[in-house]
Amino acid sequence: MKSIVILISGRGSNLAAILDAKLPANISTVISNNPSAGGLAVAQHQGIPTLAIDHNTFPGREQFDQALIAAIDLHSPDLIVLAGFMRILSDKFVNHYRGRLINIHPSLLPAFAGLNTHERALNAGVKIHGCSVHFVTSTLDGGPIIVQAAVPVLPDDDEKTLAARVLVQEHNIYADAIRWFLEDKLSVVNNRVHVRGVDSGAGTLLNPLAS
Repeated sequence: MKSIVILISGRGSNLAAILDAKLPANISTVISNNPSAGGLAVAQHQGIPTLAIDHNTFPGREQFDQALIAAIDLHSPDLIVLAGFMRILSDKFVNHYRGRLINIHPSLLPAFAGLNTHERALNAGVKIHGCSVHFVTSTLDGGPIIVQAAVPVLPDDDEKTLAARVLVQEHNIYADAIRWFLEDKLSVVNNRVHVRGVDSGAGTLLNPLAS
């Protein structure tokens, strides 16, 4: 059985959805850069070991990332999952786990990379918004895309309502992407992810109705 390490920074809603999916993997540990992250309690409630490595106690990003690498490598994971991990990772970290490091981002990449995605989508007047699961590379939110889900932007949306609609789809697609990785269904050719058995498009781009 493959093993996973999950990195979080906050309340752990994506973490909870991943745990609820009962994936065929051993979740070795959940690590947070925020000692007060609510997601740590989510993991502990299910008997999963947790660790807090406070980035504020390190002089810089490189030193924090080195400590994080050391903690992760104790578990020799097959996959590292960023589930609301709010840190920009160094090139050294990304290269160390290249091909086995994935992230979920609340936009239809490559649109609205970075922060404040829902505000920026509303300000841009787009008609659809959504979320993307992608492999992590040294380019911020720029790695090969595994799966996306689109949601409509409604006339009366504000950041809160749009974010809530997107979050529902984050919970739907992240577990699928992880499962495909665990089942060795993913391959990357020319920066495009191919998913064996679900490459018809319907499986890797969801377009649900407004909810």
